Amino acid sequence: MIVAASPTQTAEWWRGGEGSVARTAGSTMEVRSDRTPTIENVPLRTVSFLVLILSALLFFSPVLARAAAGDVLLREEFTSLEDWRPLTFPKIARHSTYSVATDAAQSEFWLKAESDRSASGIVWKKRYDVYEHPRLRWRWRVENVYEKGDATKKSGDDYPVRLYVMFQFDPATASAGKRFRYGFAKAAYGEYPPDSGLNYVWESRENPAEFVVSPYTDAMVMFLKEKGTANVGEWVEEEADVLADYRKAFGKDPPRTASLAVMNDSDNTGEKAVSFIDWVEIAR
Repeated sequence: MIVAASPTQTAEWWRGGEGSVARTAGSTMEVRSDRTPTIENVPLRTVSFLVLILSALLFFSPVLARAAAGDVLLREEFTSLEDWRPLTFPKIARHSTYSVATDAAQSEFWLKAESDRSASGIVWKKRYDVYEHPRLRWRWRVENVYEKGDATKKSGDDYPVRLYVMFQFDPATASAGKRFRYGFAKAAYGEYPPDSGLNYVWESRENPAEFVVSPYTDAMVMFLKEKGTANVGEWVEEEADVLADYRKAFGKDPPRTASLAVMNDSDNTGEKAVSFIDWVEIAR
């Protein structure tokens, strides 16, 4: 059984993550980089790039998520997509699809992400405090990787699955130069662009690096959690310390407020992929 996501809203977002959710027919039984980026002195060209994706208009919900009890803020098991919002990108005509897949007994559920020369993302509707809940855990699986995939090149900047942690710009903690540049963007477009982001990706080829800087912007860093074909077709559990990873990638503390997104894209490579996420958890 496939349960399609709700109608899309259109937004411009990071090129590192691009999308629209469309109904999918049928049924599914189951399914360090040497260069450290600096964001203290963000050039206008980077701000202009971030403005193109003004995800702040949709990405950062006014609702700040709070943990009801215990250490876990979010335990998403994808029985529905009602807490996720789809995004599309004006210059990308083909959209990836995101749906809920279940087994024949409807006792297990997964997020199914499919791309075919396409790009798309879904975004959690809430935001959260990464200092209170810095742990990100998830379980994912890919059916294939990309022959042309390469995290170091724009032409290969596609992943069969990735999780984003996107950070909200905070003028109170930004440098004077960065406040000026982001203030200019806000004056022109009505909202601040996102500050920066971490991508946790399934890289298509072997790569000795722990992380690489996005070929599109220094404000985005890709952590290569899985590499190559060794675990294709297998469920793999992952864990990340978002605070530690941000400090490692950017050399400073992150903004306090963030949200989460998922994506499967193949618009650069012109290939196709199917991937699944069993669950995602945000915790202390």
